Amino acid sequence: MDAKIEELRAAHDVLAELYAERLTDALDRMPAERAVLDLFCVLALAAGLGTNVGDVGCGTGRLAPYLSAKGLAPWGVDLSPEMIRVARRDHAAYRFDVADLRELPFEDASLVGVVCWYSLIFLAPADRQAAFGELYRVVRPGGYLVTAFKAGTSQVRRAGRSSNLGVEFDLYWQTPQEMEQGLTDAGFTTVFWGGVPADGPDSPAQGYLLTQKAVAQAPR
Repeated sequence: MDAKIEELRAAHDVLAELYAERLTDALDRMPAERAVLDLFCVLALAAGLGTNVGDVGCGTGRLAPYLSAKGLAPWGVDLSPEMIRVARRDHAAYRFDVADLRELPFEDASLVGVVCWYSLIFLAPADRQAAFGELYRVVRPGGYLVTAFKAGTSQVRRAGRSSNLGVEFDLYWQTPQEMEQGLTDAGFTTVFWGGVPADGPDSPAQGYLLTQKAVAQAPR
């Protein structure tokens, strides 16, 4: 694990309780995010490939009850052991494990879908190809990937200072085009994209992208 990844993990260990306090009911205040997640859930179930989905970068597990209520069976993974500890404490009905996005614990083609809710924004450019390839590996043909992200200009930013907890880490506000290109290069096909405009200089536009892994064609 390189120094930047270690820094990211250590920072999120410190931030876990703060995230649990501030973000638990965030979906209640974000109808656009609920709508995108609902579309993912409907399409994933309609695919008829099972109900298992990965919540990759799950943080404190706040999406698990929502996904479960829609009929899916979420399995959350996160780089931060402390985030996983809090997720297991607060959402004991669901499975959570520590894992690196670049080396996921799921079997090949074992999931009908993957949710990456603001988790791809931490990927340095050098790590994206491997990470997107892992996401493609674990989704079944015909399954889906949905991501929410901060839309920006792709420049690295230092985050964490505003928490006043003495942590900092890198994040990337990718352009929607860059995010889409990364996933299509990995093999996904775009199904839906959208966003919510920025409402201030320190609050970037939100991007949403829903993609599908193509069904393998039978040889002729």
